[in-house]
Amino acid sequence: MKKYILFDNDGVLVETEKWYYEANKIALKQLGITLELEIYLEIMARGGTAWELAFKKGISKQIIDNKRFQRDEYYQNFLITKDIEIPNVKKTLEKLSKKYKMGIVTTSRRVDFELIHKNRGIIQFMDFSLCVEEYKRAKPYPDPYLAGLKKFNAKKEEAIVIEDSQRGLSSAVNANIQCAIVHNDFTVKHDFSKADFFINSLEELESLLESI
Repeated sequence: MKKYILFDNDGVLVETEKWYYEANKIALKQLGITLELEIYLEIMARGGTAWELAFKKGISKQIIDNKRFQRDEYYQNFLITKDIEIPNVKKTLEKLSKKYKMGIVTTSRRVDFELIHKNRGIIQFMDFSLCVEEYKRAKPYPDPYLAGLKKFNAKKEEAIVIEDSQRGLSSAVNANIQCAIVHNDFTVKHDFSKADFFINSLEELESLLESI
């Protein structure tokens, strides 16, 4: 029986992934680099960075760091101006919170996470959130989800991870925690062969948990 739910954030609780891609695409375009979606998804799946393309072109670290800063500004503007809500997430979390302890484990920076969740009414159902600054190695390493387990003082078999990306799934697998993949059009071509469960939306999660 599961007692604890560890949620990924981007693409699971909020629809932000496409906007992070767009922000990277704009910034790299200014360096003369076209970031194709398929290439970006491949890089993200293995836990890489889109800036690999700039380094391969011989662009200096200083220029890349400056463009990364601009990318962050573009992304934060998208977070403020675009609709990133996923339907019925709050309603689902409210129901789940009556039966399970829940936390968010994300590779987002804390500053972006706070911007995403300002007045969104999601984190009120969570016991904690862990951002990229708060564990040693990011997904696909096991560190993020092991840190989540530690927060709950939970056994691995008592927890389940909810993810939408190959990198996130790899992190859960490497931490030896069962993982359910929630469908997301943005990551539909990722390799989810190691997933334990699949759901079309978070609204199916309660039924899944009752069945395992």
